[in-house]
Amino acid sequence: MSIDIFPWQEAAWQRLQQLRERMPHAILIHGPAGIGKTLFAERFAQALLCESPDVAGHACGECASCGWFAQYNHPDYRRVRPEALDEAEGSATEGEDDDGETKKGSKSTRAPSKDIRIDQIRALADFMNVSTHRQGKRVVLLYPAEALNGAAANALLKTLEEPPPDTVFILISNSLDRLLPTILSRCRKFGLALPPIEEALSWLKAQGVADADIWLAEQGGAPLAALEMSQSESREIMDEFLRHLAKPGVDDALKTADRLQKTAPSQQVEWLQRWLYDLFSVKLAGKIRYYPRYRKELVALSGRVEVPSLLQALRVIKERRAIAEHPLSPKLFIEDMLLDYAKLYS
Repeated sequence: MSIDIFPWQEAAWQRLQQLRERMPHAILIHGPAGIGKTLFAERFAQALLCESPDVAGHACGECASCGWFAQYNHPDYRRVRPEALDEAEGSATEGEDDDGETKKGSKSTRAPSKDIRIDQIRALADFMNVSTHRQGKRVVLLYPAEALNGAAANALLKTLEEPPPDTVFILISNSLDRLLPTILSRCRKFGLALPPIEEALSWLKAQGVADADIWLAEQGGAPLAALEMSQSESREIMDEFLRHLAKPGVDDALKTADRLQKTAPSQQVEWLQRWLYDLFSVKLAGKIRYYPRYRKELVALSGRVEVPSLLQALRVIKERRAIAEHPLSPKLFIEDMLLDYAKLYS
């Protein structure tokens, strides 16, 4: 078993090898966040460029190509992602779907973009118009694909419609419904699923995570997201947010929004979306998926709200999630979201 991919990815790796005989020009690896899609995709990119892959299709890790790849300076490899990921991570390390790479010497005061911009796609032209090194393949890894802005998505589409020879595009997505249908139609889709719960718990415990079952539940069964949250300072912030959801009120909604305005709105939308799902689930079936430690509060609240209201709240929170990365005013966005939640019980 390879130590370079996660244990739950071995079967998927074997399936992926079946594509190598007739390699599509574009592969779209998709699945829930927090399961290791970026590491999986990078290992596949490295294997495609490796000079001596092993019988299982893994890169050897020893040839010149693997050495260049490890330093992110392989002449036939490009990684396209938002500037904000470089800024956030700061070093070339792999965790989940955001591995990092330091950008040195930049003195721009412009906030790093959360989008993949058209100039990043256009910059691939020179890369794809020269011969590949040692007559091998050329690989472009792009993630997350839903970060493509409109202009960048259209520019990429033109390239996918007329792909250069010996070039493989590997795209990664957490949300297929946020991608252009025309891009989806030009990629071979390859899904990665959540690992079995027992396998995920075993892995988390091996990493030294206490209360692994609670962390895993709160992150929807995604082990890397659970590990990250268990090591994060965000736990206290999430607990404060959940305490408000357990005791909703208009006045406290405004106070909570003020205290948590520096927390990413997208993160708070995700917490509320899971809370609403648990409310709906416990009301209809008595089951709780994400927040079992709040069972008492969820059961009590579920008796105060009707099913149509919960369905409407779930539809609205899905719409909020689509714009949570770019709210005009984060504080007002959070206030409005929490006030809407409080109205469920008024």
